Amino acid sequence: MSAAEAERFRVAAIAAQDRIADHHEAATFTQLLQLWRQDDTLRELTFHPNLAGIARQLAGVPLRLWHDQLLIKPPHNGAATEFHQDQPYWPHANSRHALSAWVALVDVPVERGCMTFIPGSHGLRGLRPQDLTDSADLFRIAPELAWQRRVTMPLRAGDCTFHNAYLAHTAAPNLTDDPRIAHVVIYVDADLTYLGAPGHVVTDPLHLTVGQRLPDSDFPPFV
Repeated sequence: MSAAEAERFRVAAIAAQDRIADHHEAATFTQLLQLWRQDDTLRELTFHPNLAGIARQLAGVPLRLWHDQLLIKPPHNGAATEFHQDQPYWPHANSRHALSAWVALVDVPVERGCMTFIPGSHGLRGLRPQDLTDSADLFRIAPELAWQRRVTMPLRAGDCTFHNAYLAHTAAPNLTDDPRIAHVVIYVDADLTYLGAPGHVVTDPLHLTVGQRLPDSDFPPFV
């Protein structure tokens, strides 16, 4: 998207961080979930037709929203988000495809915490969730990844990457004087069912039944 659009969404993201009390302070970043329910401007970004259109082409299956999130690394946070896959954290069964759109709302050079991917690692399934603060955790359970090629992706404000939910990735520390701000939209198979475990902050309050499809009201389909 244009730099002007990215700036508009950046301003909304900073305002949301100041306004919304329900956010998660991890060791490496601040995470705000479900912006589409809480901020009209960021809802526009979550349901941006360009993002959804590319996601559908990449996935090849009907998609719905799992959740959106702001990921903000404060200046000089001093910690990387270590290598991990996203899918092991999610209570999904019978999912044919899931992927995330990671939208940079500020310039994200290497020194501000851009992402690095391990190509081909999305073929590795069945791993437990990994520790985001332990640089060796993924490689203890999947040592074959330790020496695989890595691709680092610095971005400009308005740029976006898409990554498969099983693709191993990391984000460097923010060593700059400004926050790193990214808006992430997670797309999942519209027909997946609820697994029950592991639990998740998005589904736990809904008291879903194992085997149930995700309700459209809480996880809108992209049509």
